Amino acid sequence: MVANILVKRSLARNQKLIQLSILIGTLGLVTCFMGLYPGITGAEPQSGIGVLQIMTILVGMSFLIIGAIIYVKVNFYAETSTNLAQQIALRLCFTGLLIAAAVGFADLLGYGSHPPDDENVPVLGAYQAAGMVFGYFVSAVGVLLYALAGPTMTK
Repeated sequence: MVANILVKRSLARNQKLIQLSILIGTLGLVTCFMGLYPGITGAEPQSGIGVLQIMTILVGMSFLIIGAIIYVKVNFYAETSTNLAQQIALRLCFTGLLIAAAVGFADLLGYGSHPPDDENVPVLGAYQAAGMVFGYFVSAVGVLLYALAGPTMTK
């Protein structure tokens, strides 16, 4: 009887965490779209992509990846601890996010093709956009590996 109650509480807690992870992922997706298309927020569209838009895209995609990680952990592996392969996959996720941030802010940090000075403003070029997409692809592969590399539940 007591074990039944504890199992029901655990399932209810897991359902709330799953809903929270979906909320975080959805918030990330909406934030990313707000960065990509600022006209949906009512702001007047300007030419090019600014630093605030790049930051919004990075924050949105980071929330999306973190929500996916939480979803996979709680939905599939709630009762088990992470193994080595899953820890490596988590590090791959965060490395991909770091790559995307480093490439996205390359001009602002001074090692991009248009470092900021009196004449130039930071811009998002084709190589930077491709680098950000590559970073998010690496993060998505990390989430997939985290989901696939979990312990098998055999009885």
